[in-house]
Amino acid sequence: MSTDNQAAAPISLFARYLTLWVALCIVAGIVLGRWLPGAFAALSSLETQHINLPVAALVWVMIVPMLLRIDLRQLASVREQWRGVGVTLLVNWAIKPFSMALLGWLFVRHVFAAWLPAGEHDAYIAGLVLLAAAPCTAMVFVWSRLCGGDPHFTLAQVALNDTIMVLAFAPIVGLLLGMASIHVPWGTLLLSVLAYIVLPVVLAQAWRASLLRRGGEAALHAVLARLEPCSMMALLATLVLLFGFQGETITQQPLVIALLAVPIVIQVYLNAGIAYGLSRWLGVPHCVAGPSALIGASNFFELAVAAAISLFGLRSGAALATVVGVLVEVPVMLSVVRLVNGTTRWFAAAPQRAPEAHPQAAE
Repeated sequence: MSTDNQAAAPISLFARYLTLWVALCIVAGIVLGRWLPGAFAALSSLETQHINLPVAALVWVMIVPMLLRIDLRQLASVREQWRGVGVTLLVNWAIKPFSMALLGWLFVRHVFAAWLPAGEHDAYIAGLVLLAAAPCTAMVFVWSRLCGGDPHFTLAQVALNDTIMVLAFAPIVGLLLGMASIHVPWGTLLLSVLAYIVLPVVLAQAWRASLLRRGGEAALHAVLARLEPCSMMALLATLVLLFGFQGETITQQPLVIALLAVPIVIQVYLNAGIAYGLSRWLGVPHCVAGPSALIGASNFFELAVAAAISLFGLRSGAALATVVGVLVEVPVMLSVVRLVNGTTRWFAAAPQRAPEAHPQAAE
């Protein structure tokens, strides 16, 4: 497997204080959303199949530089990391939706029941389940890059999760919510896979081939160095937009937002911890364990929001719960990235199990 991403690059001053910039962008988004509601309403309306086009463009700016690093010829070597693949699939499909259903029942119906509108309890739990049943597609590339994850493993795992999601999303949600028929927003699901996986990969690989043909590795690394700040700025701009879109909701229902955030945050740390701990126990290298933890913890909030709106309505408690997932996703996932980066030595001290040999796989 390629070692290009095995070691984290030196941390720039900007990246070192990324948490501070994130906090400032959250505040800026809420303030601007309240100060310029018309502008943010106009930007919010620029969507298709519940996918906001300005946010989608910013996601492209974030992930295309990361996809440029990927050599598709190396994807076959992902078979050597079958333990990491197994951990991620276990967490995403056998643990995360069910643990969220349990946490939703515990917090919404019991711990916080007195502070939440009684008529919305079922809807809140439904929104939480929808959020957990959809593994993240695009932002995983950002988290993986920030923790020095192997890009080939990340791409292969995201593609595999998307394939499973097409088949498993509706049955799992139907089972947990007790609904006989679940309407899957296929337009959102398929368009997201096309927009966040297929097209960026094709574009990045065509660009990579052109750079290597004209200037070799030096030209590729020069372009990557220039794009790195753009990727981080796109992340911060995305935060401003997301919190600007929901500024009114946050200020009108701050208690509900805060209470619904609790099971979501617990779920993120729980599933990231399970994936990370299992990876270490199985001897998975850190460059694979990090993405496994992050893929297992993050959510595909566009699909969750679209499903909640189509099932329960735009103003429903289910839609609000999925929006809370949008709001906590980036700050919480950045904290998971920091934990992953801070425990590299813990993995170095663990015994590494040799991958199974594959005759066709060249080292």
